[in-house]
Formats: sequence, structure tokens, C-alpha cells
Amino acid sequence: MQIDKTPLPGILILTPRRFGDARGWFSEVWNSKTLATAGIGVEFVQDNHSCSRDVGTVRGLHFQSPPHAQAKLVRCGRGRVFDVAVDIRIGSPTYGQWTGVDLSAEDGRQLLIPAGFLHGFVTREPDSELLYKCSDYYAPECDGAIRFDDPDIGIDWGIDPSQAILSDKDAAAGSLRDFASPFVWEGGA
Repeated sequence: MQIDKTPLPGILILTPRRFGDARGWFSEVWNSKTLATAGIGVEFVQDNHSCSRDVGTVRGLHFQSPPHAQAKLVRCGRGRVFDVAVDIRIGSPTYGQWTGVDLSAEDGRQLLIPAGFLHGFVTREPDSELLYKCSDYYAPECDGAIRFDDPDIGIDWGIDPSQAILSDKDAAAGSLRDFASPFVWEGGA
């Protein structure tokens, strides 16, 4: 497994090796023991799978607050997306900063996002599927969102924001400026 750092400490790109032959390929996308030796010790308890029909569909920016905060491991099973993480840990030197990476079924890359970060993505191809592991169960009372086109964050989604396809929840999301984050940076990553 290749592990690459991003500009935001704690956000990692994991690229599993693929073993191919005339039939196709095989890849081990998560192995707790192997990744623990690299200092990555996350226990996942839930797998989610979404399909977005149209190009320009934006899902996010989402978080789940304590006591049910979630780390996520995100990969694209079909199509292509631009996946984004935003630091929302109070006191973090990178608070409000974002990083993004293209994920596709073809390249197999994954984005590891610790708790304390917003997560979102925009589809680049039709019928794009995102699969993600979560470190805690879904808890609707802890579910929240920040507006994807918040100017204080300034994410370049590669689309005209007025053309984004959004859920009602995402269209009504508030701004980072008005958000009282429940996450606190504890030093380190």
C-alpha cells in the first residue's frame, strides 16, 4: 500500500497495489494490521455506498459531531469524483483549510479523513459511485453540514457553483463563519 501525505496533516492518500492478469485485477483496499505498522490505527464499523447519477452532483460538506464523530476512508468504485476534506478543529493551524484529490475507479486511490474534518465530493462522470468506511455508526442527531461553496473556505470544485446539483439539506447548509465547531485540535496531525 502506497501512503501519501496531503497539505493537511492527517489527511492521507492510500493507493492499494493491484495485481492483474487476463481476468482483470485484485486489490486489498484495507488491512488493519498492515496499516497499523504505518501508524494508521482506525477501526471501521460501517460501510456506505452512494451513487450519483449526474455530473456536477455535490454531496457535502458533511460531518458527524462527537460523541459519534467519524473518520472515513473514501474510494470511488465507478466513475470519477473530486473528493475534499476541510479542517474544522478549533485551534488547528490549518483550521478552515481544504485539500482535494481526484478519485476514480480506474486509479483505485483512497482518501483517509480523520474525525474533525468536513467531507464532500463532486462527480466528474455520470453514475459515479463512492464507497466509504466509517469509524462510528450514523447518528442523525450528530449529522451536520457546511455550505459547499462557502467563500471563507474557497474550494475550487471545478464547476459553476450555481449549476451544482444539491440535496435540500446541502442547499440549506450554513457557513463556516457561523459554525461553532465541536472539534478541538489536540496537537499532532
